[in-house]
Amino acid sequence: MHGFEEAGPAKPDDPNDNRPWYKLLTRYHWFVLIVAALGWLFDCLDQQLFILARPQAMAELLQHLKPDPVAFKFWTQTGGDIATSVFIAGWATGGLIFGMLGDRIGRARTMVITILLYSLCTGLSSLSQTVYDFAFYRFLTGLGVGGEFAVGVALVAEVMPSKARPFALSLLQALSAFGNISAALINWQLGLMEGEGLESISFLPSFLATPWRIMFLIGALPALLALVIRRRLKEPEQWEKASKGGVVEKQLGSYSELFSHPVWRKHALFGLMLACSGVIGLWAVGFYTPDLIRQVQTKPLTEAVYQREIAAAKAASDATRVQNLETIHQLWVANKEAETPTDLLDIKKIIDAEVRRDLTKYQSLTSIAINIGAFCGMFGFGYLSHFIGRKPTFAIALLAAFGTTIYVFLTLQHMWQIFVLVPIMGFCQLSLFGGYAIYFPELFPTRLRSTGTSFCYNVGRFVAALGPVVKIGLNALFANYDEPLRYAGATMCAVFLIGLFALPFLPETNGKPLPE
Repeated sequence: MHGFEEAGPAKPDDPNDNRPWYKLLTRYHWFVLIVAALGWLFDCLDQQLFILARPQAMAELLQHLKPDPVAFKFWTQTGGDIATSVFIAGWATGGLIFGMLGDRIGRARTMVITILLYSLCTGLSSLSQTVYDFAFYRFLTGLGVGGEFAVGVALVAEVMPSKARPFALSLLQALSAFGNISAALINWQLGLMEGEGLESISFLPSFLATPWRIMFLIGALPALLALVIRRRLKEPEQWEKASKGGVVEKQLGSYSELFSHPVWRKHALFGLMLACSGVIGLWAVGFYTPDLIRQVQTKPLTEAVYQREIAAAKAASDATRVQNLETIHQLWVANKEAETPTDLLDIKKIIDAEVRRDLTKYQSLTSIAINIGAFCGMFGFGYLSHFIGRKPTFAIALLAAFGTTIYVFLTLQHMWQIFVLVPIMGFCQLSLFGGYAIYFPELFPTRLRSTGTSFCYNVGRFVAALGPVVKIGLNALFANYDEPLRYAGATMCAVFLIGLFALPFLPETNGKPLPE
């Protein structure tokens, strides 16, 4: 690895060098990109594990409300929204703190701290016993998640040759989709294993043998990456010069410095406005798509499972089982599941497990579809913005995210839509985040790059934290509809248009060097 540290491109910024961007990178450049991408990939793995585990976690932590189906349904949904808001608030707080530290103590050192924090606290989430300690662990996890992005993109932006910078940053962001897809596959596999009895996993205590707790345990593994970063990763040369080249220490990572300079203040405030569109749109709308498909498919899948089991019992000429299944089915149709006779509870438990497995499959497929589109959208942003500029690409992405998300939320119903419409929505929504990774580091000088990037990307999360709370109100507004989440999500899509008002006040940075 010592050879990596000495490696460097001969003339990375030679204007006459027309090689493809990836051929401009040395082994050390690739090492930095891979490490930063893994840090953000695992960060996104944690986010997606939370999103997918949220319904199951709330159902278990609030199971004492099950005798009252109305209260149980309301509080499991509301509890999930509140936990999401707390997580996003932690994310915003961590972003501000660690973004500043990234400029003060260095990119690599801060990355180690953030990865350890979000990994270990994700593991602690698996030990939750109530909604309150679950939300507390999610807040702590959010602190680490929020800090990782800014230091990662600042690190890559400063290390890469200028010609390769937008492509490397868009690739870093695009690879995060694999973290999300990995979470969906984990969720799917654990859903399949649930029917076989997770308590059979002998090395786990019995209270941890539920899918959502195992998911959070898996989320603790990225802590191992911090060991690699601590040993091998250097601080960028630009940061070393800024920290030792006569710059007053308090100016490194200083919010007062950021807001006392008229140009950096303007970039920070309008960059924040631009980020709010994508961040709120994703966390208050887009990330509820797997929940929507779970809600939409609950009735038809439950009916299908009952009919499948009844048909199997008839084929086996088991009249007693047929009668028992039909009794349970009739109680379900009448919304009187709480009245299920005691001697039929074991059969109902089997039926419920079958339904959960099928719902988990649909939920996981929806998440995978979003992130296949997201990978293409985030990487594609880098290429399109290279040819037509950052601002025009943002305008196209914001309008596309607005239109596709409304359409998906109003029409999502069938399996084929998961494979056709959902990836298109993911492409449009997540392309914005490829733009943030490229654009925000280009708005600020080295001494404030991590601070400014983190301010833009993370302060919007304080507003985004209110998104799920607003959605609770919208759910109540549309409570008389069969699927209130559908209409609440479509209403909130207007947030994607906010970014359009910020673009005229921000500079075009395409083809320009990073400010110093």
